[in-house]
Amino acid sequence: MKISGLQTAGTPGDVAANLRELDAACRRARAEGAELLITTELFITGYDIGDAVRDLARTDLLSPAQEIAAAHGIALVLGAPEHDDGACYNSAFFIDPAGAILGRHRKTHLFGDLDRRYFTPGDRTAPVITYAGVRIAMLICYDVEFPENVRAAALAGADLVAVPTAQMQPYEFIAEHLLRVRAWENQIYIAYVNHDGDEGSLRYVGRSSIVSPSATVLDSVEHGNRLLFATVEPHTVRTARKANPYLADLRPDLFTPSARATKDPSC
Repeated sequence: MKISGLQTAGTPGDVAANLRELDAACRRARAEGAELLITTELFITGYDIGDAVRDLARTDLLSPAQEIAAAHGIALVLGAPEHDDGACYNSAFFIDPAGAILGRHRKTHLFGDLDRRYFTPGDRTAPVITYAGVRIAMLICYDVEFPENVRAAALAGADLVAVPTAQMQPYEFIAEHLLRVRAWENQIYIAYVNHDGDEGSLRYVGRSSIVSPSATVLDSVEHGNRLLFATVEPHTVRTARKANPYLADLRPDLFTPSARATKDPSC
């Protein structure tokens, strides 16, 4: 399956402008043969936009995006704030080419005061969604920096982890180095799709990339608004896991609470 990612500065706080950009990106991605477009973290509203993010979360942000997906016949991983039962979540939604929502991930690991001021952390690991023969998990930004999250997705059978992100300075090394390690240690594709430019108090690092299970960067961009493309092949994941059997050789029994509590009898 050919996938795409939209690195962009977006238009902070302007949902209508971001929907127009989404429509244009879907058109271009589909014309290039992509079956999935991955956006940035909170793409539809912007990330560092103050109290407006809570207000916008109470509006219908998904229906227009669902209509765009259906109009172009392309699936979306869409970053959007979500209001539910009095709480606000930093979420990513999987929308299929018919406009149906197949899954949702609420960011589980909140980063810094900005995240914690506005959002409630999710309490579930990333769901794995099967689409076009590919098993896809979603994480959001800081989530991917915890190896347990990507390992859980890999153990659940994911071929691809889609990561909408809003990575800011001075954390360029995350985008430049960590993603390749995560892909290698789990033999999994990772699509890391970041904001670029300035927003509120933040300056984003760009540096979006799509990485293969062998840690090869298939496409990347340093700065600017651009679409990335790569082909995700489940058989490549299976081959990589045979050649580099971390998951098969893992000994989870060593990491259970009872194992951690066991003392060396020589002590």
